[in-house]
Amino acid sequence: METATLGGGCFWCTEAVFKRVKGVISVKPGYSGGHVPNPTYEDVCTDTTGHAEVVQITFDPSIISYRELLEIFFEIHDPTTPNRQGNDIGTQYRSIILYHNEEQKKIAEEMIREVEKRIGKKVVTELKPFEAFYEAEDYHHDYYDKHKYNPYCRFVISPKINKFLKVFPEKVKIEEKI
Repeated sequence: METATLGGGCFWCTEAVFKRVKGVISVKPGYSGGHVPNPTYEDVCTDTTGHAEVVQITFDPSIISYRELLEIFFEIHDPTTPNRQGNDIGTQYRSIILYHNEEQKKIAEEMIREVEKRIGKKVVTELKPFEAFYEAEDYHHDYYDKHKYNPYCRFVISPKINKFLKVFPEKVKIEEKI
């Protein structure tokens, strides 16, 4: 098994998508990329800890590669808006890849160049070495699945899941209709 740590805005969104990916063993929401140990959600929301909302993904590379995870990552969020995804604004919502080894770093650098070329815009995704992951509070885990009819889930998360289902049907492990 391998680990990927990615932040593409609200971790409710990224968790909801990646837990539906074939080859993903687990997805945990949390905080990473900052300078304060053991931050809480409230701490991170102050925009002073340096942390981003991220997901830590454990995956089986014999089923899905790190590169394929990044293809999904770049498809389900806007990597060109600094410190923002839709109406979620703040450094905790920045696009970030925290690489666990030099191979992940190399793949991420290649993907960023490819995405920039494909979309014709500068990608602002921060790329930095993984240092620490602080798991989010229990109420953040499986948020989408527990609150599918919440307006945020219906209008923000469901479209991201639908986009994943449409663009990557061969990578879906959970069959569902949103």
